[in-house]
Amino acid sequence: MWRKAVLVALLAFAVGYLYHTNPELPECMVQLVTQSLPQSLLSTQYESSAHSLEEAISRAWESLITAPTRQWGRIAVGVNACIDVVVSGVGLLQALAVDPGSGSDHDVLHSKEDLKETFIHYMERGAAAERFFSDKEVFQRIARAASEYPGAQLYVGGNAALIGQKLASYPELVVLLCGPVGPKLHEILDEQIIVPPESLQETDEYHLILEYKAGEQWGSTRAPQANRFIFSHDVSNGEMSTLETFVASLEEFQPGLVVLSGLHMMEGMGRELWEDRLKEAVVAISDVRNEVPIHLELASMTDKDYMSSIMKEVMPIVNSIGLNEQELLFLSHAGGGPHSDLAAWDGIPDVGRVTDILLWVLEQHGRADPESEADLTRIHFHTLAYHILATVDGHWANQRAAVAAGARVASSQACGLQAVDVSKVVVKAPLSFYSSFSEPRESLVLDPSSPVTVWRRGNVSFYLSPVLVCKQPLRTVGLGDAISAEGLLYSEIASQSPSEHC
Repeated sequence: MWRKAVLVALLAFAVGYLYHTNPELPECMVQLVTQSLPQSLLSTQYESSAHSLEEAISRAWESLITAPTRQWGRIAVGVNACIDVVVSGVGLLQALAVDPGSGSDHDVLHSKEDLKETFIHYMERGAAAERFFSDKEVFQRIARAASEYPGAQLYVGGNAALIGQKLASYPELVVLLCGPVGPKLHEILDEQIIVPPESLQETDEYHLILEYKAGEQWGSTRAPQANRFIFSHDVSNGEMSTLETFVASLEEFQPGLVVLSGLHMMEGMGRELWEDRLKEAVVAISDVRNEVPIHLELASMTDKDYMSSIMKEVMPIVNSIGLNEQELLFLSHAGGGPHSDLAAWDGIPDVGRVTDILLWVLEQHGRADPESEADLTRIHFHTLAYHILATVDGHWANQRAAVAAGARVASSQACGLQAVDVSKVVVKAPLSFYSSFSEPRESLVLDPSSPVTVWRRGNVSFYLSPVLVCKQPLRTVGLGDAISAEGLLYSEIASQSPSEHC
Protein backbone atom coordinates (compact mmCIF):
# COMPACT_ATOMS: atom_id res chain seq x y z
CA MET A 1 0.00 0.00 0.00
CA TRP A 2 2.76 2.45 0.92
CA ARG A 3 4.40 1.96 -2.49
CA LYS A 4 1.13 2.83 -4.18
CA ALA A 5 0.70 5.90 -1.98
CA VAL A 6 4.20 7.12 -2.86
CA LEU A 7 3.49 6.58 -6.55
CA VAL A 8 0.27 8.55 -6.30
CA ALA A 9 2.04 11.37 -4.47
CA LEU A 10 4.71 11.57 -7.16
CA LEU A 11 2.14 11.55 -9.96
CA ALA A 12 0.07 14.14 -8.16
CA PHE A 13 3.08 16.40 -7.72
CA ALA A 14 3.76 16.04 -11.46
CA VAL A 15 0.15 17.00 -12.19
CA GLY A 16 0.52 20.08 -9.99
CA TYR A 17 3.74 21.03 -11.74
CA LEU A 18 2.16 20.59 -15.20
CA TYR A 19 -0.82 22.63 -14.12
CA HIS A 20 1.54 25.48 -13.26
CA THR A 21 3.58 25.29 -16.47
CA ASN A 22 0.92 24.20 -18.98
CA PRO A 23 -2.72 24.71 -17.98
CA GLU A 24 -4.00 22.75 -21.01
CA LEU A 25 -2.65 19.43 -19.77
CA PRO A 26 -4.18 18.75 -16.32
CA GLU A 27 -7.52 17.31 -17.45
CA CYS A 28 -5.98 14.45 -19.40
CA MET A 29 -3.37 13.87 -16.72
CA VAL A 30 -5.97 13.75 -13.96
CA GLN A 31 -8.04 11.32 -16.04
CA LEU A 32 -5.01 9.07 -16.47
CA VAL A 33 -4.34 9.05 -12.74
CA THR A 34 -7.98 8.46 -11.81
CA GLN A 35 -8.33 5.57 -14.26
CA SER A 36 -5.14 3.89 -13.01
CA LEU A 37 -5.37 4.23 -9.21
CA PRO A 38 -7.96 3.87 -6.43
CA GLN A 39 -10.05 6.99 -5.88
CA SER A 40 -9.65 6.83 -2.09
CA LEU A 41 -5.89 7.20 -2.40
CA LEU A 42 -6.10 9.76 -5.16
CA SER A 43 -8.36 12.26 -3.42
CA THR A 44 -6.19 12.68 -0.32
CA GLN A 45 -2.80 12.47 -2.03
CA TYR A 46 -3.69 14.79 -4.91
CA GLU A 47 -5.10 17.43 -2.56
CA SER A 48 -1.99 17.43 -0.37
CA SER A 49 0.58 17.26 -3.18
CA ALA A 50 -0.79 19.49 -5.93
CA HIS A 51 -0.62 22.79 -4.04
CA SER A 52 0.61 25.62 -6.21
CA LEU A 53 4.27 26.53 -6.27
CA GLU A 54 3.28 29.97 -4.99
CA GLU A 55 1.62 28.57 -1.87
CA ALA A 56 4.50 26.19 -1.16
CA ILE A 57 7.07 28.99 -1.44
CA SER A 58 5.03 31.42 0.65
CA ARG A 59 4.63 28.83 3.44
CA ALA A 60 8.30 27.93 3.35
CA TRP A 61 9.30 31.60 3.66
CA GLU A 62 7.40 31.90 6.94
CA SER A 63 9.60 29.31 8.67
CA LEU A 64 12.77 30.28 6.81
CA ILE A 65 12.74 34.01 7.59
CA THR A 66 14.12 34.27 11.12
CA ALA A 67 15.64 37.31 12.82
CA PRO A 68 19.43 37.44 13.15
CA THR A 69 21.06 36.75 16.51
CA ARG A 70 22.42 40.30 16.72
CA GLN A 71 20.00 42.91 15.38
CA TRP A 72 20.78 46.50 14.43
CA GLY A 73 19.69 49.09 17.00
CA ARG A 74 20.58 52.32 15.18
CA ILE A 75 20.85 52.79 11.40
CA ALA A 76 21.97 55.99 9.66
CA VAL A 77 20.74 56.58 6.10
CA GLY A 78 21.78 59.27 3.59
CA VAL A 79 21.95 61.22 1.41
CA ASN A 80 19.31 61.58 -1.36
CA ALA A 81 15.76 62.61 -0.46
CA CYS A 82 12.93 64.26 -2.37
CA ILE A 83 9.20 64.26 -3.13
CA ASP A 84 8.12 61.68 -5.71
CA VAL A 85 5.25 62.66 -7.99
CA VAL A 86 3.89 59.35 -9.29
CA VAL A 87 1.81 59.57 -12.44
CA SER A 88 0.80 57.55 -15.52
CA GLY A 89 3.70 57.93 -17.97
CA VAL A 90 1.61 57.60 -21.11
CA GLY A 91 -1.11 59.84 -19.65
CA LEU A 92 1.32 62.62 -18.75
CA LEU A 93 3.07 62.55 -22.13
CA GLN A 94 -0.29 62.75 -23.87
CA ALA A 95 -1.23 65.70 -21.63
CA LEU A 96 2.03 67.37 -22.72
CA ALA A 97 0.84 67.00 -26.34
CA VAL A 98 3.68 64.62 -27.17
CA ASP A 99 3.00 62.10 -29.95
CA PRO A 100 4.18 58.46 -29.71
CA GLY A 101 7.07 57.42 -31.89
CA SER A 102 10.27 55.40 -31.79
CA GLY A 103 12.47 55.02 -28.72
CA SER A 104 16.02 56.23 -28.29
CA ASP A 105 18.13 56.35 -25.13
CA HIS A 106 19.51 59.73 -23.99
CA ASP A 107 22.04 59.94 -21.15
CA VAL A 108 20.73 63.40 -20.20
CA LEU A 109 17.31 64.82 -21.12
CA HIS A 110 17.31 68.30 -22.70
CA SER A 111 13.73 68.48 -24.03
CA LYS A 112 10.27 66.89 -24.05
CA GLU A 113 11.33 65.04 -27.20
CA ASP A 114 14.32 63.50 -25.38
CA LEU A 115 11.96 62.55 -22.54
CA LYS A 116 9.50 60.86 -24.89
CA GLU A 117 12.17 58.90 -26.78
CA THR A 118 13.94 57.70 -23.62
CA PHE A 119 10.65 56.77 -21.92
CA ILE A 120 9.64 54.68 -24.98
CA HIS A 121 13.09 53.07 -25.12
CA TYR A 122 12.69 51.69 -21.59
CA MET A 123 8.92 51.09 -21.71
CA GLU A 124 9.29 48.70 -24.65
CA ARG A 125 11.84 46.74 -22.60
CA GLY A 126 9.87 46.90 -19.36
CA ALA A 127 13.02 48.22 -17.67
CA ALA A 128 13.53 50.83 -14.94
CA ALA A 129 15.73 53.87 -15.59
CA GLU A 130 16.51 57.30 -14.15
CA ARG A 131 17.69 60.45 -15.95
CA PHE A 132 18.60 64.08 -15.23
CA PHE A 133 16.58 66.80 -17.02
CA SER A 134 18.96 69.67 -17.79
CA ASP A 135 16.50 72.51 -18.52
CA LYS A 136 15.19 73.83 -15.19
CA GLU A 137 12.30 75.88 -16.62
CA VAL A 138 11.00 73.11 -18.89
CA PHE A 139 11.28 70.63 -16.03
CA GLN A 140 9.27 72.91 -13.72
CA ARG A 141 6.49 73.17 -16.34
CA ILE A 142 6.41 69.38 -16.70
CA ALA A 143 6.43 68.98 -12.90
CA ARG A 144 3.42 71.32 -12.57
CA ALA A 145 1.54 69.36 -15.24
CA ALA A 146 2.42 66.10 -13.47
CA SER A 147 1.25 67.26 -10.03
CA GLU A 148 -2.04 68.51 -11.54
CA TYR A 149 -2.64 65.35 -13.60
CA PRO A 150 -5.72 63.37 -12.41
CA GLY A 151 -4.65 60.59 -10.07
CA ALA A 152 -1.14 61.96 -9.48
CA GLN A 153 0.19 61.02 -6.02
CA LEU A 154 2.90 62.55 -3.85
CA TYR A 155 5.18 60.26 -1.85
CA VAL A 156 8.44 60.23 0.06
CA GLY A 157 11.15 59.84 -2.59
CA GLY A 158 14.89 59.32 -2.98
CA ASN A 159 16.61 56.03 -2.18
CA ALA A 160 17.84 57.19 1.24
CA ALA A 161 14.45 58.52 2.35
CA LEU A 162 12.65 55.43 1.04
CA ILE A 163 15.07 53.09 2.82
CA GLY A 164 14.67 55.21 5.96
CA GLN A 165 10.86 54.97 5.72
CA LYS A 166 11.05 51.19 5.39
CA LEU A 167 13.43 50.84 8.33
CA ALA A 168 11.25 53.14 10.44
CA SER A 169 8.35 50.69 10.08
CA TYR A 170 10.22 48.61 12.68
CA PRO A 171 9.53 50.43 16.00
CA GLU A 172 12.55 48.96 17.77
CA LEU A 173 14.93 50.66 15.31
CA VAL A 174 16.25 54.22 15.67
CA VAL A 175 16.73 55.72 12.19
CA LEU A 176 18.69 58.85 11.24
CA LEU A 177 18.00 60.34 7.79
CA CYS A 178 20.26 62.96 6.29
CA GLY A 179 19.46 64.58 2.95
CA PRO A 180 17.89 67.71 1.44
CA VAL A 181 14.62 67.61 3.40
CA GLY A 182 12.11 70.32 2.44
CA PRO A 183 8.92 71.21 4.37
CA LYS A 184 6.57 68.87 2.49
CA LEU A 185 8.96 65.93 2.76
CA HIS A 186 9.52 66.59 6.47
CA GLU A 187 5.74 66.57 6.95
CA ILE A 188 5.20 63.15 5.36
CA LEU A 189 8.29 61.36 6.76
CA ASP A 190 7.69 58.78 9.47
CA GLU A 191 7.68 60.48 12.89
CA GLN A 192 10.24 57.97 14.14
CA ILE A 193 12.90 59.25 11.72
CA ILE A 194 15.47 61.68 13.15
CA VAL A 195 16.45 64.47 10.72
CA PRO A 196 19.50 66.61 11.65
CA PRO A 197 18.59 70.34 11.59
CA GLU A 198 21.44 70.94 9.11
CA SER A 199 19.57 68.73 6.59
CA LEU A 200 16.45 70.89 6.49
CA GLN A 201 16.01 73.25 3.54
CA GLU A 202 13.37 75.80 2.53
CA THR A 203 12.15 74.09 -0.67
CA ASP A 204 11.53 70.49 -1.69
CA GLU A 205 13.18 68.67 -4.56
CA TYR A 206 10.70 66.93 -6.90
CA HIS A 207 11.24 63.76 -8.94
CA LEU A 208 8.73 62.66 -11.55
CA ILE A 209 7.91 58.96 -11.69
CA LEU A 210 6.27 57.88 -14.94
CA GLU A 211 4.68 54.47 -14.36
CA TYR A 212 3.30 52.00 -16.89
CA LYS A 213 1.44 48.72 -16.53
CA ALA A 214 2.22 45.30 -17.99
CA GLY A 215 0.69 45.17 -21.48
CA GLU A 216 0.06 48.93 -21.62
CA GLN A 217 0.33 50.27 -25.16
CA TRP A 218 1.23 53.68 -26.60
CA GLY A 219 1.44 53.87 -30.34
CA SER A 220 3.39 50.80 -31.44
CA THR A 221 5.10 50.41 -28.03
CA ARG A 222 3.82 47.73 -25.67
CA ALA A 223 5.24 47.24 -22.16
CA PRO A 224 6.20 43.58 -21.46
CA GLN A 225 5.95 44.20 -17.70
CA ALA A 226 5.09 46.95 -15.24
CA ASN A 227 7.85 49.39 -14.36
CA ARG A 228 8.69 53.09 -14.13
CA PHE A 229 10.87 55.84 -15.59
CA ILE A 230 12.24 58.55 -13.25
CA PHE A 231 13.58 61.99 -14.14
CA SER A 232 14.35 65.21 -12.28
CA HIS A 233 16.22 68.50 -12.23
CA ASP A 234 17.62 68.08 -8.76
CA VAL A 235 20.74 70.10 -7.90
CA SER A 236 20.86 69.47 -4.12
CA ASN A 237 20.81 65.69 -4.53
CA GLY A 238 22.85 65.97 -7.74
CA GLU A 239 25.73 67.54 -5.82
CA MET A 240 25.25 65.27 -2.78
CA SER A 241 25.24 68.53 -0.83
CA THR A 242 24.49 66.91 2.53
CA LEU A 243 27.16 64.17 2.45
CA GLU A 244 29.59 65.90 4.82
CA THR A 245 26.71 66.79 7.17
CA PHE A 246 25.71 63.12 7.13
CA VAL A 247 29.17 61.82 7.99
CA ALA A 248 29.64 64.49 10.68
CA SER A 249 26.35 63.46 12.34
CA LEU A 250 27.48 59.83 12.70
CA GLU A 251 29.86 60.54 15.58
CA GLU A 252 27.02 61.70 17.80
CA PHE A 253 24.42 59.22 16.49
CA GLN A 254 26.72 56.15 16.80
CA PRO A 255 24.94 53.85 14.29
CA GLY A 256 25.51 50.12 14.02
CA LEU A 257 24.99 50.30 10.23
CA VAL A 258 25.34 53.07 7.62
CA VAL A 259 23.31 53.02 4.39
CA LEU A 260 24.54 55.34 1.62
CA SER A 261 22.82 56.23 -1.64
CA GLY A 262 22.64 59.07 -4.15
CA LEU A 263 25.94 58.69 -6.02
CA HIS A 264 23.99 58.16 -9.26
CA MET A 265 22.50 61.66 -8.95
CA MET A 266 25.91 63.28 -9.55
CA GLU A 267 26.19 61.78 -13.03
CA GLY A 268 23.80 64.32 -14.57
CA MET A 269 25.76 67.27 -13.19
CA GLY A 270 28.61 66.79 -15.65
CA ARG A 271 32.08 65.27 -15.55
CA GLU A 272 33.86 68.27 -14.07
CA LEU A 273 31.60 68.23 -10.99
CA TRP A 274 31.49 64.49 -10.42
CA GLU A 275 35.24 63.99 -10.80
CA ASP A 276 35.98 66.41 -7.95
CA ARG A 277 32.92 65.58 -5.85
CA LEU A 278 33.57 61.84 -6.02
CA LYS A 279 37.05 62.36 -4.58
CA GLU A 280 35.49 64.35 -1.73
CA ALA A 281 32.87 61.62 -1.24
CA VAL A 282 35.60 58.98 -0.92
CA VAL A 283 37.32 61.07 1.77
CA ALA A 284 34.02 61.54 3.62
CA ILE A 285 33.10 57.83 3.45
CA SER A 286 36.59 56.90 4.66
CA ASP A 287 35.94 58.97 7.79
CA VAL A 288 33.23 56.52 8.93
CA ARG A 289 34.51 54.34 11.78
CA ASN A 290 36.02 51.10 10.48
CA GLU A 291 33.87 48.87 12.69
CA VAL A 292 30.61 50.29 11.24
CA PRO A 293 29.56 48.43 8.06
CA ILE A 294 28.48 50.58 5.09
CA HIS A 295 25.89 49.51 2.51
CA LEU A 296 25.89 51.38 -0.83
CA GLU A 297 22.63 51.41 -2.80
CA LEU A 298 23.23 51.89 -6.54
CA ALA A 299 20.78 53.18 -9.14
CA SER A 300 20.53 53.68 -12.90
CA MET A 301 23.59 55.23 -14.59
CA THR A 302 24.78 55.64 -18.18
CA ASP A 303 28.31 57.14 -18.01
CA LYS A 304 30.82 54.28 -18.16
CA ASP A 305 33.68 56.45 -16.92
CA TYR A 306 31.66 57.53 -13.90
CA MET A 307 30.60 53.97 -13.09
CA SER A 308 34.18 52.81 -13.51
CA SER A 309 35.31 55.47 -11.03
CA ILE A 310 32.69 54.34 -8.51
CA MET A 311 33.79 50.72 -8.93
CA LYS A 312 37.46 51.54 -8.38
CA GLU A 313 37.19 54.25 -5.71
CA VAL A 314 33.97 53.67 -3.75
CA MET A 315 33.13 49.95 -3.88
CA PRO A 316 36.33 48.78 -2.17
CA ILE A 317 35.61 51.03 0.86
CA VAL A 318 32.02 49.86 1.47
CA ASN A 319 30.98 46.46 2.84
CA SER A 320 27.80 45.81 0.88
CA ILE A 321 26.04 46.99 -2.28
CA GLY A 322 22.50 46.66 -3.62
CA LEU A 323 21.61 46.79 -7.32
CA ASN A 324 19.26 45.51 -10.03
CA GLU A 325 19.83 43.74 -13.35
CA GLN A 326 20.43 46.88 -15.46
CA GLU A 327 22.93 48.21 -12.95
CA LEU A 328 24.75 44.87 -12.71
CA LEU A 329 25.14 44.56 -16.49
CA PHE A 330 26.29 48.19 -16.70
CA LEU A 331 28.97 47.42 -14.09
CA SER A 332 30.27 44.73 -16.42
CA HIS A 333 30.07 47.07 -19.44
CA ALA A 334 32.01 49.78 -17.58
CA GLY A 335 34.69 47.42 -16.25
CA GLY A 336 35.03 44.97 -19.15
CA GLY A 337 33.67 42.14 -17.03
CA PRO A 338 31.93 38.86 -17.92
CA HIS A 339 29.18 39.05 -20.55
CA SER A 340 29.97 42.70 -21.28
CA ASP A 341 29.24 41.93 -24.93
CA LEU A 342 25.58 41.51 -23.96
CA ALA A 343 23.77 44.74 -24.88
CA ALA A 344 20.77 44.03 -22.64
CA TRP A 345 19.10 41.13 -20.84
CA ASP A 346 16.71 39.12 -22.98
CA GLY A 347 13.75 38.57 -20.66
CA ILE A 348 14.54 37.14 -17.22
CA PRO A 349 18.32 37.49 -16.62
CA ASP A 350 20.15 34.17 -16.87
CA VAL A 351 21.19 33.04 -13.37
CA GLY A 352 24.56 31.73 -14.58
CA ARG A 353 25.46 35.03 -16.25
CA VAL A 354 24.35 37.02 -13.19
CA THR A 355 26.47 34.78 -10.94
CA ASP A 356 29.51 35.23 -13.20
CA ILE A 357 29.28 39.03 -12.94
CA LEU A 358 28.63 39.03 -9.18
CA LEU A 359 31.70 36.83 -8.62
CA TRP A 360 33.79 39.08 -10.87
CA VAL A 361 32.79 42.20 -8.88
CA LEU A 362 33.73 40.54 -5.58
CA GLU A 363 37.03 39.30 -7.04
CA GLN A 364 38.02 42.57 -8.74
CA HIS A 365 36.68 45.14 -6.27
CA GLY A 366 35.88 43.11 -3.15
CA ARG A 367 37.44 40.74 -0.70
CA ALA A 368 36.95 37.42 -2.48
CA ASP A 369 40.74 37.19 -2.31
CA PRO A 370 41.58 36.93 1.44
CA GLU A 371 44.74 38.97 0.77
CA SER A 372 42.73 41.88 -0.62
CA GLU A 373 42.46 45.09 1.41
CA ALA A 374 38.96 45.82 0.00
CA ASP A 375 36.00 45.83 2.39
CA LEU A 376 33.27 44.74 -0.08
CA THR A 377 31.98 41.29 0.96
CA ARG A 378 28.25 41.35 0.12
CA ILE A 379 26.10 42.07 -2.97
CA HIS A 380 22.30 42.03 -2.90
CA PHE A 381 21.09 41.59 -6.48
CA HIS A 382 17.40 41.87 -7.32
CA THR A 383 15.41 41.43 -10.50
CA LEU A 384 11.69 40.91 -11.06
CA ALA A 385 11.70 37.09 -10.92
CA TYR A 386 14.40 36.31 -8.32
CA HIS A 387 17.00 37.75 -5.94
CA ILE A 388 20.57 36.63 -5.23
CA LEU A 389 22.74 37.46 -2.22
CA ALA A 390 26.44 36.88 -2.91
CA THR A 391 28.70 37.00 0.15
CA VAL A 392 32.35 36.28 0.84
CA ASP A 393 32.40 33.42 3.34
CA GLY A 394 32.96 34.27 6.99
CA HIS A 395 31.75 37.89 6.86
CA TRP A 396 27.93 37.75 6.95
CA ALA A 397 25.34 35.53 8.64
CA ASN A 398 21.60 34.79 8.28
CA GLN A 399 21.74 35.32 4.52
CA ARG A 400 19.16 32.64 3.68
CA ALA A 401 16.62 34.55 5.76
CA ALA A 402 17.83 37.89 4.37
CA VAL A 403 17.36 37.03 0.69
CA ALA A 404 13.99 35.41 1.38
CA ALA A 405 12.87 38.47 3.38
CA GLY A 406 13.80 40.74 0.48
CA ALA A 407 11.85 38.56 -1.94
CA ARG A 408 8.83 38.44 0.37
CA VAL A 409 8.62 42.22 0.74
CA ALA A 410 8.88 42.61 -3.05
CA SER A 411 5.87 40.30 -3.41
CA SER A 412 3.68 42.00 -0.80
CA GLN A 413 4.63 45.64 -1.44
CA ALA A 414 4.14 45.45 -5.21
CA CYS A 415 0.57 44.27 -4.58
CA GLY A 416 0.03 47.00 -1.96
CA LEU A 417 -0.43 44.45 0.83
CA GLN A 418 1.12 43.80 4.24
CA ALA A 419 1.45 40.06 3.56
CA VAL A 420 1.71 37.82 0.49
CA ASP A 421 -1.60 36.82 -1.11
CA VAL A 422 -0.86 33.70 -3.20
CA SER A 423 -3.90 34.31 -5.40
CA LYS A 424 -2.35 37.58 -6.61
CA VAL A 425 1.18 36.39 -7.40
CA VAL A 426 2.94 34.04 -9.79
CA VAL A 427 6.37 32.37 -9.94
CA LYS A 428 8.44 33.56 -12.90
CA ALA A 429 11.83 32.38 -11.65
CA PRO A 430 13.48 29.51 -13.54
CA LEU A 431 12.77 26.17 -11.86
CA SER A 432 16.20 24.90 -12.88
CA PHE A 433 19.37 26.81 -13.72
CA TYR A 434 23.17 26.66 -13.78
CA SER A 435 25.65 28.17 -11.33
CA SER A 436 27.64 29.67 -14.21
CA PHE A 437 27.09 30.40 -17.89
CA SER A 438 30.26 28.52 -18.83
CA GLU A 439 32.00 25.37 -17.62
CA PRO A 440 32.59 24.20 -15.00
CA ARG A 441 29.06 24.72 -13.80
CA GLU A 442 26.64 23.09 -11.43
CA SER A 443 23.06 22.20 -12.37
CA LEU A 444 20.64 23.50 -9.70
CA VAL A 445 16.92 23.02 -9.08
CA LEU A 446 14.48 25.24 -7.20
CA ASP A 447 12.81 23.37 -4.32
CA PRO A 448 9.50 25.11 -3.40
CA SER A 449 9.53 23.58 0.09
CA SER A 450 13.00 25.06 0.73
CA PRO A 451 13.03 27.95 -1.72
CA VAL A 452 16.49 29.43 -1.08
CA THR A 453 19.00 27.63 -3.30
CA VAL A 454 22.61 27.87 -2.09
CA TRP A 455 25.83 27.18 -3.98
CA ARG A 456 29.47 28.20 -3.74
CA ARG A 457 32.17 29.31 -6.15
CA GLY A 458 35.54 29.54 -4.48
CA ASN A 459 35.00 31.26 -1.13
CA VAL A 460 31.84 33.11 -2.27
CA SER A 461 28.40 31.75 -1.38
CA PHE A 462 25.30 32.51 -3.45
CA TYR A 463 21.76 32.47 -2.05
CA LEU A 464 18.88 32.60 -4.55
CA SER A 465 15.21 33.09 -3.70
CA PRO A 466 12.39 33.26 -6.25
CA VAL A 467 10.04 36.24 -6.06
CA LEU A 468 6.28 35.72 -6.05
CA VAL A 469 5.65 38.32 -8.74
CA CYS A 470 2.52 40.44 -8.28
CA LYS A 471 0.18 39.89 -11.24
CA GLN A 472 -1.25 43.42 -11.06
CA PRO A 473 1.28 45.62 -9.25
CA LEU A 474 -0.09 48.79 -7.70
CA ARG A 475 3.24 50.62 -7.31
CA THR A 476 6.73 49.76 -8.52
CA VAL A 477 8.61 52.80 -7.14
CA GLY A 478 10.80 52.09 -4.14
CA LEU A 479 10.68 48.31 -4.45
CA GLY A 480 14.45 48.03 -4.79
CA ASP A 481 14.93 50.22 -1.72
CA ALA A 482 12.45 48.14 0.31
CA ILE A 483 14.19 44.94 -0.83
CA SER A 484 17.63 46.20 0.23
CA ALA A 485 16.30 47.55 3.55
CA GLU A 486 14.59 44.28 4.40
CA GLY A 487 17.64 42.26 3.38
CA LEU A 488 19.84 44.38 5.63
CA LEU A 489 17.42 44.08 8.57
CA TYR A 490 17.75 40.29 8.48
CA SER A 491 21.53 40.36 7.95
CA GLU A 492 24.27 40.48 10.54
CA ILE A 493 28.02 40.68 10.60
CA ALA A 494 29.31 37.16 11.19
CA SER A 495 31.89 36.08 13.70
CA GLN A 496 34.95 35.60 11.57
CA SER A 497 34.58 31.90 10.99
CA PRO A 498 34.83 30.72 7.36
CA SER A 499 32.55 27.77 8.13
CA GLU A 500 29.60 30.05 8.92
CA HIS A 501 27.56 30.11 5.70
CA CYS A 502 24.00 30.55 7.03
